[in-house]
Amino acid sequence: MGILTWIIFGLIAGAIAKMIMPGNQGMGWLMTIILGIVGAFVGGWVGSMIGWGTVEDFNLKGMFLAVIGALIVLWLVGMATKRG
Repeated sequence: MGILTWIIFGLIAGAIAKMIMPGNQGMGWLMTIILGIVGAFVGGWVGSMIGWGTVEDFNLKGMFLAVIGALIVLWLVGMATKRG
């Protein structure tokens, strides 16, 4: 995939993850794209580890893995920035 495709893929995956796990993360659109891109990498890694495939193609399975990865990253960011 080209860089523009990764950015669009990241934006969609990040936005879906933020809809699934709403909260007061205070992220703008740029951070949502970065969250989605990092989530796509995490989702691809997790998917390849458990044998579900990767996020190399723009398809439904790749989007699912990217959203799962973005949810993991969003959860980790939430835990790291949680105030006690």
